Amino acid sequence: MTCIVGLTNNGSVHIGGDSAGVGGQSLTIRADRKVFRKQDFIFGFTGSFRLGQLLAHSFDPPEKHAKTDVYAFMVTEFVNALRRCLQDGGFAQKHNEAETGGTFLVGYHGRLFKIHTDYQVGEAADGYDACGCGQQIALGALFASADSPPHERVAMALNAAERFSTGVRGPFHFETLEAVE
Repeated sequence: MTCIVGLTNNGSVHIGGDSAGVGGQSLTIRADRKVFRKQDFIFGFTGSFRLGQLLAHSFDPPEKHAKTDVYAFMVTEFVNALRRCLQDGGFAQKHNEAETGGTFLVGYHGRLFKIHTDYQVGEAADGYDACGCGQQIALGALFASADSPPHERVAMALNAAERFSTGVRGPFHFETLEAVE
């Protein structure tokens, strides 16, 4: 289920997401949003709504020290705090001694990161990314719309994913993290 789309543009980060809650052959349009702002971050999650609930209401992102590189902060302090939150919230799972969490996009300091289930932190060189069952469709739309304004690109990607994926439905929700000066 889901399509979460994000991109960077001149120091700002834009994330959009759908409203589908899918289980088997059933689909519910959820009132709780998959895309939201928290402190200096914007988030868009896929998979279990429990992940989003923990990110929105329990996760306390650490503060980055001025001298710490943003990427280094994300792969260390941010992920360590995330792991503790998901463990405390009963969401993190262990299989063969490997711990897993969930997948989501996060915008911070003008950059877009994808956190994978193994807590890997990815940053796409293209300046845009997506996750969820509509990911590949959305990435194609983002690639094809490079000359369009950011919000329009995100909306086009979500509309394409809704059109061609059974697990993506509007209404769509958007957040923008303005450029840090």
